[in-house]
Amino acid sequence: MRKILKPHEINNLIKETKNTDESVVLVGGCFDLLHYGHVKFLEKAKEAGDILVVALENDQKIKRLKGENRPIHSQKQRAEILSALKCVDFIICLPLMNNNQDYFDLVKKIKPDVIAITEDDPQFKNKKKQAEMVSGKIKSVINHLNVSSTSEIIKLLDNY
Repeated sequence: MRKILKPHEINNLIKETKNTDESVVLVGGCFDLLHYGHVKFLEKAKEAGDILVVALENDQKIKRLKGENRPIHSQKQRAEILSALKCVDFIICLPLMNNNQDYFDLVKKIKPDVIAITEDDPQFKNKKKQAEMVSGKIKSVINHLNVSSTSEIIKLLDNY
């Protein structure tokens, strides 16, 4: 089975996973330049359930959030990089998500048992509401790691 899915393929994923006793863990993010913190987060998220689904942000959204020179890798490239990790079971390549309702609708389709976050997730309140809406739970799977973010890595490379 393919790991990289388009949003319209979510229903097939849900049918397959809900016919088993396997629990689904959902995480979301940009994962532009995959680094140590990303890998540790994804590994810990996988430990929170059986099937790890990554909702991967759209290039336009990253450009809006991070700046004109971002993302470094296209969504397709980022999805392929993530698919190489054994802890990641599926990647959903998101379309441009314009508001919280778009994310709520996605979570309604996926119906994860767990939404995994880092301890300092700025979207904690929204993700908690999303988890409760589908009778799931939110779980902080990793404390903040003292490692460089993608943006910090880019700055370091620019100054090199």
